[in-house]
Order: sequence, then structure tokens, then C-alpha cells
Amino acid sequence: MIFKALSNDTRVKILEWLKKPDENFGPQLYLPSDADFKGGICVGSIQEKTGLAQSVISSYLMIMKKAELLESRRFGQWTYYRRNEETIRKFADYIKNKM
Repeated sequence: MIFKALSNDTRVKILEWLKKPDENFGPQLYLPSDADFKGGICVGSIQEKTGLAQSVISSYLMIMKKAELLESRRFGQWTYYRRNEETIRKFADYIKNKM
């Protein structure tokens, strides 16, 4: 499932951008300051950066979440995504050792 998620250039870019969320997206105004979700970026911010329709971005994010490359959390009406560093690390180790 991870290979499928990474087979799209935009999904790979999103994953790269989420590695440095503050640098690539700026402050997330609606993320509560006491939220325990450091690095979370709102779907709307991701959509704006890509320039693609929100429905396309939502489907891309769901593919990446199902592959466990991303984690999500909802705060009010806003959904935020961030990288799942544990899965990414395990996948990188797999590639390094098996391929």
C-alpha cells in the first residue's frame, strides 16, 4: 500500500512538505494552542499549496493515511494531517535492507 501511495508525485511532495511543516505551510491559525498534534497541517493549507481541488487532496490524504504514512486529527470543523514518522522510518529501513 505504501508503494501505491508514493506512486504519485503530488503525494510525494505533500509528504516532503510535511517534513518541515512550519517552513512549508506557516502557522495553523485554527489548531488549538493546547492541541497535542505538533506539525499538524490543515487540509485547506495543503490544498492551497498544491493548487488542486480539495476533493482530490482529500482522496490523496486518505490514501496516504490508509498506508499509515500520515496521521490525522480533527479539531472542530478542521482536519489536520502530519507525517507518521514511525511508519516512514520502518519503510526506509525495509528499503535499505531488502532492496
